[in-house]
Amino acid sequence: MSRATGSPEGARAKSGGGVGRFLHDNGLSLAFGVGFLLAIAGQAVAGRAEFNSLMITDGLAPVSFPDYLTSSDFAVDVTENWQSEYLQFFLYVFVTVWLVQRGSPESKNIGKAGPESDREQMTGEHAKAGSPRWAAARGWRQAVYSHSLGLVMGFIFLLSWFAQSVTGTSAYNEQQLRQLQAPVSWSEYLLRAEFWSRTLQNWQSELLAVASMAVLSIYLRQRGSPESKPVGAAHTATGVEG
Repeated sequence: MSRATGSPEGARAKSGGGVGRFLHDNGLSLAFGVGFLLAIAGQAVAGRAEFNSLMITDGLAPVSFPDYLTSSDFAVDVTENWQSEYLQFFLYVFVTVWLVQRGSPESKNIGKAGPESDREQMTGEHAKAGSPRWAAARGWRQAVYSHSLGLVMGFIFLLSWFAQSVTGTSAYNEQQLRQLQAPVSWSEYLLRAEFWSRTLQNWQSELLAVASMAVLSIYLRQRGSPESKPVGAAHTATGVEG
């Protein structure tokens, strides 16, 4: 048995099992990661085709694929989607601390609104053996770690929103110059309808999606999903995941 384990066949089997276990244990993040790469690649291809169509209409030469990938037009389209997604998660992480929705698995139990006690959150002296080190710490470290998810989501949202405003200014000014009009400054662009149209059309869709998920999950089910209640759970059951 020991010789078989040390054989090349055994090593390959062990290695294959390790890869298989990794893929199984990280399937959710890997699947969405691959989906993201495919989607952004498709967006780049379609976006370049649309951009070049406009360039030709304006009597200008089309751009190469590398040039389009580094253009402000592609960057603003990407960042405007990112900032709205992270705004969604930032708001959801913080709002669900205090607000509840009876019957929704996306909500905490009705009586648990608020930050909860140290015992419930396993912080300080109530930390367990496997708890993160900063959960057991006192002072600023525990305070920061206790809000780290929302803080990081909020930071990425602000960063991507700022990136959208900068790349949006550049893309807008390129369009202005093609039409022989004067460019605008960054601060002037922030007051333009172009910027707020891009921003608000994404915000409203994200907020609608979250509200729909919170309400529809009261009455509808998806067997085996942690985003759904068990199929037989009552419609009034709150904070229960399948």
